[in-house]
Amino acid sequence: MATGIELLVAAALCATCPSLNETLPSNLILLGEGSSLPTETPIALETSDAGLDNDAPAPTKEPPANKKVEKLREMREWIAGKHLRIGTLEDFPLSYTQLLDNGTRIGRGVSFQIINFLKEKFNFTYEVVTPQDNIIGSIADFDRSLIKMVNTSEVDLAAAFIPSLSEQRTFVFYSSTTLDEGEWIMVMQRPRESASGSGLLAPFEFWVWILILVSLLVVGPIIYVLIILRNRMTGDNQQTPYSLGHCAWFVYGALMKQGSTLSPIADSTRLLFATWWIFITILTSFYTANLTAFLTLSKFTLPYNTVNDILTKNKHFVSMRGGGVEYAIRTTNESLSMLNRMIQNNYAVFSDETKDSYNLQNYVERNGYVFVRDRPAVNIMLYEDYLYRKSISFSDEKVHCPFATAKQPFLKKKRTFAYPRGSNLSQLFDPELLSLVESGIIKHLSSRDLPSAEICPQDLGGTERQLRNGDLMMTYYIMLAGFATALAVFSTELVFRYINSRQEANKWARHGIGRTPNGQSVAPSRWLRGWRRLNSSHGQHLEASTHGQNVTPPPPYQSIFNGGSHGEPVNRWRRPLGNGNAVGNGVLLGGDSEGGVRRLINGRDYMVFRNPNGQSQLVPVRSPSAALFQYSYTE
Repeated sequence: MATGIELLVAAALCATCPSLNETLPSNLILLGEGSSLPTETPIALETSDAGLDNDAPAPTKEPPANKKVEKLREMREWIAGKHLRIGTLEDFPLSYTQLLDNGTRIGRGVSFQIINFLKEKFNFTYEVVTPQDNIIGSIADFDRSLIKMVNTSEVDLAAAFIPSLSEQRTFVFYSSTTLDEGEWIMVMQRPRESASGSGLLAPFEFWVWILILVSLLVVGPIIYVLIILRNRMTGDNQQTPYSLGHCAWFVYGALMKQGSTLSPIADSTRLLFATWWIFITILTSFYTANLTAFLTLSKFTLPYNTVNDILTKNKHFVSMRGGGVEYAIRTTNESLSMLNRMIQNNYAVFSDETKDSYNLQNYVERNGYVFVRDRPAVNIMLYEDYLYRKSISFSDEKVHCPFATAKQPFLKKKRTFAYPRGSNLSQLFDPELLSLVESGIIKHLSSRDLPSAEICPQDLGGTERQLRNGDLMMTYYIMLAGFATALAVFSTELVFRYINSRQEANKWARHGIGRTPNGQSVAPSRWLRGWRRLNSSHGQHLEASTHGQNVTPPPPYQSIFNGGSHGEPVNRWRRPLGNGNAVGNGVLLGGDSEGGVRRLINGRDYMVFRNPNGQSQLVPVRSPSAALFQYSYTE
C-alpha cells in the first residue's frame, strides 16, 4: 500500500502530466459492418440517470467512469466472433506450438492457456503464427523476428513471455499488466568438490594465508633484531645473540610443531619465543578444527554464481538465440552490456536449437559450458533429465543429479504480451490478465507439471564424506615444492663449492703449493683434497700400484711386527738400532719388546715406535683399530 508521501509525489507528478487522449487511432481494428472501422460514437445518457444537474457544465454531464464502461462494452461487442492472428515463439514450457496431421498449427504452453481463457471470455477465434526465425528481434536483428510481425500488424497479438527490453519499445506496445518477473539462471556441471576451497586451504580465507606467510618471513628477523638491540642496550653477555638463520628456523619449526635447540636465558628473549609459540598453538588449533568441520559439514558452493564470476573467470556460456539474454548483452543500456566483449572473444554462444535437452548435453555435459535459461524451462529440463537418469541408476543420487543451478539469477526482467502500436486490445485484455496474475494462476500454471520438492538442489545433503585426491592435492603440491626447493639448494651448494675450489686452486697456482701470500704454510681444504684425488690422474687409490711413483707407501700392518725376519727387507720408515744386532724394528721406548714398546693409552693397547723424523708413532694393536690404521695410511 502506498504511503502518504508517495501519494503526494504521485499527485504532483500527475498535475504536470498532459491530458489523456481518449480518441482512438484511425488504424485500430474495430467492429463494424463489412469489417469497416467505425469511429467511436458518443454515449447517450440522460442527466437524471447520471445524477447530474441540468445546469451543470457540459464537460461534467458525462462521468468518465460511465464512459469507460461503455467503451469496454462496445469493445466486447466488437471482438465477439472476431478471428485474430496470434504470433508466438518456441519457448518451452511458456509458449510453443504443435503441428497437427492436417497441417494446422496450435499453440501450447502457459501463454495459450491464458489465450484460451480469454477466448472463452470474449468469444473470439484465433490462428497461431510463428516468425521465420525463433527470435524476439531488435533494431539490428529485425527481419524474420516476432517483433517485426507485431510492428507490421501481421499479427494482432504476440502471445509469449516477452522480456520488457528498452530497445523493443520503439517497435511494439507492451501490455500494462506484467505476467511475471522472469529469472534467467545458470546451469552447470556439478563439481566434485565445493568451490569454497579444497583440502588443506579450505579452513582459512586467502588473506589469512597471506598474513600467515608474511608472519613467517617477518617474525624471525624481528626476533633477531630485538635480541641484538637488547644485548647492546643492556651490555649483557650471558644471552648468546642467535644468528638470523637460527631465528628463522625457530619460527618455521614452531609452526611445524617441532622443538628447538635454542635456549634463551634473558627474560625478554624468552617472552619473544613464548609469544610466537602461543600464537602458533592457537592458529594450529583453529586450523585443525575448521579443517575437520569443512571435510564433514561444509556447505556446498558452485564456482560460478553471479555474472561477475562469468566475466572475471572468462567462462564460456550458452543461451538461446534471439532471447532476452542475447539482447540484454548486445543492447548498450541494459544490465548485461558489460558481457558484450565476451561475445567478441567467442566466450558466448547463442544456440538456434530450441530443445533444451540438446543444449544441456552438447554444451554443458560434453564441453563444460554454463547454460543460461529462464527458471521454468530449467526446472522442467532438470526434472526430465532426473527422471531419465533415475531409470538407469535407482539409488546413486550423484548419478541422478550431474548438473547444478546457481542461486543468484543471471538476469531479471519483467515479461508481458506485446501488441501492435495503437491497438486497443490491451485495454480489453489487460484487466483480465491482471486478475490472473493477482490470483496466482499464472505462477501456478508455470510450475504445475513440477513436483513440490526441489529437484537436484545445489547441496545434495549427503552425510557421507570421503577424502578424495582433490582434498589432498595441496599436500602433493607442498611435497613437490619441498623437493624442488631442496634440489635447487643442493645445486646451489655444488656451484658454490666449485667456485670456492677454483679460487683455492688459483691461489695455490699464484703463491706455490702449500704457501699463502705472506709465506705461511697452508694446507688445502678437505673437500679440495678429495676433489683432487678423484679428478687427478696421478691420485693414489686403494689397492693401486705405486710402481713408478715418487711416493713410497707405508708397509703393511703385519710387517711392523715381523720386519726383517725370514729374509724380508727392513722397513724404510724405521731407524735401525746402532749396535747392528737388531733386525730393524725401531727404537725401544722404555721396554724390551722387539717391535717397540707396548703401552696402554686411554684404555687401548698401542705399540710405540720412533719414526725416522724423530717423532713417536702409535700403532694400534686391536684388530678394528688396526684395520682403520691400515686404511688411513694406504689411502
